[in-house]
Amino acid sequence: MRDVMEQLLSWWAEGRAAALATVVATHASAPRRPGASMLVGPGGEAVGSVSGGCVGSAVYESGQEALAGARPVLQRYGVSDSDAFGVGLTCGGTLDVFVERIDPETFPQLGEVAESVRAGRPVAVATVIAGPPERLGRRTVVWPDRVAGGTGSERLDRLVRHDARGLLDAGRSAVLPYSADGACRGGDLDATGAGLRVFVESFAPPPRMIVFGAVDFAAALARTGSLLGYRVTVCDARPVFATAARFPGADEVVVAWPHRYLRAEAEAGRIDSRSVLCVLTHDHKFDVPLLECALRLPDVGYIGAMGSRRTHQDRWNRLTEAGLTEAELKRLSSPIGLDLGARTPEETAVSIAAEIIASKGGGSGLPLTDRPGAIHPDSGL
Repeated sequence: MRDVMEQLLSWWAEGRAAALATVVATHASAPRRPGASMLVGPGGEAVGSVSGGCVGSAVYESGQEALAGARPVLQRYGVSDSDAFGVGLTCGGTLDVFVERIDPETFPQLGEVAESVRAGRPVAVATVIAGPPERLGRRTVVWPDRVAGGTGSERLDRLVRHDARGLLDAGRSAVLPYSADGACRGGDLDATGAGLRVFVESFAPPPRMIVFGAVDFAAALARTGSLLGYRVTVCDARPVFATAARFPGADEVVVAWPHRYLRAEAEAGRIDSRSVLCVLTHDHKFDVPLLECALRLPDVGYIGAMGSRRTHQDRWNRLTEAGLTEAELKRLSSPIGLDLGARTPEETAVSIAAEIIASKGGGSGLPLTDRPGAIHPDSGL
């Protein structure tokens, strides 16, 4: 919904209805990911896409039916390999798309959701997408400190609130199954439609990348991090080097001792499992206290440090002397990056980004041509 939010909100604010089609699940190598959305406007306008063009016409027809008063519906669309190639895609797949009518009556919290998304405040929208007809389209909006709306079952609402906050903390969206009475998680839909499916769409702030060290490599990495969707901070204790003009690709440039800044951010709750910390200072007076702090944080997505083999060994020895355990030291990626033969700052940034992606997605870092088995293990393709 994020991509079409402003257009949807404008119709909603005018009291006009639109149909919202949302990809809630994908199977195999589908062209779009969960959360991709398409609108059918009050004047028949089509905004956004759920498939890159493959099944857009069928979804558009479902949207028109929703506008005409049809119940919300969950549809499965197959994208064959031949159809996919016909619209310029490389492979097929299957999309589960939920189509519903959105107006101030069906979604009274939309204005608050849009305001939170604009402000970068986390919010999750949990919508019943399968189950008894009278439950379809019911939704609970979940913020870290409050909720609004409901699914029609107090017991289900309690579970959904808990599960939605867990997904929100992780920055993930997912379809969650519940029993027919909403009393427990799990369970399958039977022939009568008993059982429930709830799609939780998380609108979490972008994950953070903090680059320590105001060097040329940091400028290139800041640009690459922004391209990957991170909110990038460059931090250095030297004000002459840590300037916004030198790092136009960063969202913010902070002048502070790195370890003090990281400790303050962690204490403020602004470091989490999606955060990425890249230490490019390769100066032990900066990076040893910084890494001592970083490696003792309980929940960080990635910690990497730049330096030669000699620098790495010296750093490792100093951190060991500071009392870090072997388990803590194993969390450190050092020297930082994958072996791509990188030389320039831009190439090095790609090397670091590649390691971050592999770390997050469980990739091997091998060339796909040398790696046996499925490219996407969860899809079998």
